[in-house]
Amino acid sequence: MRFLSMIRIDETTAQAPSEQLMADMGQLIEELTRSGQLVSTAGLRPTSEGARVRLQRGGRLTVLDGPFTETKEVIGGYAILEAPTLQEAIELTRRFLKVHGDNWDLECEVRPLDGPEFGGQP
Repeated sequence: MRFLSMIRIDETTAQAPSEQLMADMGQLIEELTRSGQLVSTAGLRPTSEGARVRLQRGGRLTVLDGPFTETKEVIGGYAILEAPTLQEAIELTRRFLKVHGDNWDLECEVRPLDGPEFGGQP
């Protein structure tokens, strides 16, 4: 099955990753990609560079340019993981978080991807 692991950050207090963190993350990404456990991963640019598109009842579409100041936490990055169970996807996510060390305050949400092409429900 495939799982989406989304890292939540507070943009107002987020720190820049160190060179060591980037090197350690690169090694972990390479290892998990080679093993087939990591399908895709990326960080997201700040919300100030994005937009939200909303569909409201009645078919009304609105666009809100970032930054999204009313939102404390935003998705800062993601990983698509290949794992047989949710528990194993959680363990892979724990490895991503542990690479950051003790000076970060991060949270990830891990959810199965749905659809037959991902090993989930049709």
